[in-house]
Amino acid sequence: MKQCAPGQTLLVDADDTLWENNVYFERAIAAFISYLNHHRYSPAEVRKALNAVERETILSHGYGLSSFTRSLVDCFARLSPAPMTDEKRQRIEGFARSIAEQEIELLSGVAETLAQLATRHRLILMTKGNHAEQADKLERSGLASYFSAVEIVAEKDPPTYREVLHRHELSPRTSWMVGNSPKSDINPALAAGLNAIFLFHKDTWVLEHAEIDLAPEGQQLIELDAFTKLCTIF
Repeated sequence: MKQCAPGQTLLVDADDTLWENNVYFERAIAAFISYLNHHRYSPAEVRKALNAVERETILSHGYGLSSFTRSLVDCFARLSPAPMTDEKRQRIEGFARSIAEQEIELLSGVAETLAQLATRHRLILMTKGNHAEQADKLERSGLASYFSAVEIVAEKDPPTYREVLHRHELSPRTSWMVGNSPKSDINPALAAGLNAIFLFHKDTWVLEHAEIDLAPEGQQLIELDAFTKLCTIF
């Protein structure tokens, strides 16, 4: 397609768009399921139960490692035939702590691509989750200098996108949400009037899966399989 004119605004997701994230949660979940070692429920059934617990926890405690840790502990308490002990709780909490100990692993070509895009367009980081955790990851990533602003929000829904547009005085017509989550990055952004770039990531969190909506008339939706390909559009 024809390259967009300079002066676009790109709202860029963070986890699993700029750097690896969910793969570490998947490893922790695999360790948790192995530790539970349930004799009645299959690993797939335990994972399904954990997904349900996570949905509940998010509603009351939001996103982030603290919420994830609570979900693991609650799921274990519900499914384990034996009572929870301090030793078991500490072991389960250790699975979650292992995630915090991970170094930031940028996805291929991210830094170089952002450096190019920042010379032609306005870049705003837009991520959801625990504010302190997300801010720390951005600082450790070395990417902060490419962004003119940072938005760390509790949830990515159409009203939030409209608020960000208003706060930064952005035109929806020249604004794009770039991310890997149909549920949080693509569908609500389109509903709020923005254009969107869907970046496929094979390890996108299952709770972020959704059918991708069609772009309303006058808006654009583009699907890419690599962050570096943004430079062919912008």
